[in-house]
Amino acid sequence: MRSDALDYAEMEDADLADLFRARDSGAVRFIAMRNNQRLFRAAWAVLKDSGEAEDAVQSGYLKAFAAIDSFEGRSKLSTWLTRIVINEALTRRRSARRRAARVGDVDTGGTESDRTDHAHSQPNPEHHVANVQLQETLARALDRLPQIYRIVFILREIEGMTVDETADALDVLPATIKTRFFRARQMLQAQLASVDRTDLDGFLTFAGAACSSFTDRLADLVAAQSAPAGTSLH
Repeated sequence: MRSDALDYAEMEDADLADLFRARDSGAVRFIAMRNNQRLFRAAWAVLKDSGEAEDAVQSGYLKAFAAIDSFEGRSKLSTWLTRIVINEALTRRRSARRRAARVGDVDTGGTESDRTDHAHSQPNPEHHVANVQLQETLARALDRLPQIYRIVFILREIEGMTVDETADALDVLPATIKTRFFRARQMLQAQLASVDRTDLDGFLTFAGAACSSFTDRLADLVAAQSAPAGTSLH
């Protein structure tokens, strides 16, 4: 059956993983489009830089492709991918800190402009300005959270992951997730008072042209990674 005739949305994770393993380009694109936003937000929670987060997501996908045989279906495919991307982001942050320490630079976080690169454009200019200001306020508040609380808040409150899914992604106990989420909300109480659910859903949106372009690039990289030596890709 041709890949473009497959209904990926109706497939179980194990079947999608099998197609991913078999280098099915449609499956690669579907998995990416379904997971890009969550993975981007998870990486940003560690790196606080949009460009670095996007690079971490791309590297995470390629590592997942290389390790797809280790996916046993005990967790959701999306949770498995989230764990890989978070680990990749943590590795990059540790490397950045080591480099910064060598040159005496203590600032390893992103700049304010980094945090709004992927926001939706708004048709109403006044609404757009208000939305950007709110996103920047929330981003600054999240910046001030310790990393362990920021990651949990983004995965639980913004991405809507369950306690068990978040615990699986971070490889900690569910009770730890509950405690960190409670403390994160306490620390953000003042900022959250002026933020509703829609505002949270729109935080660090990775969609539209940015998401499509990233998915195209990822599909090409996976195809190149899969091709035998000397094969010409078109």
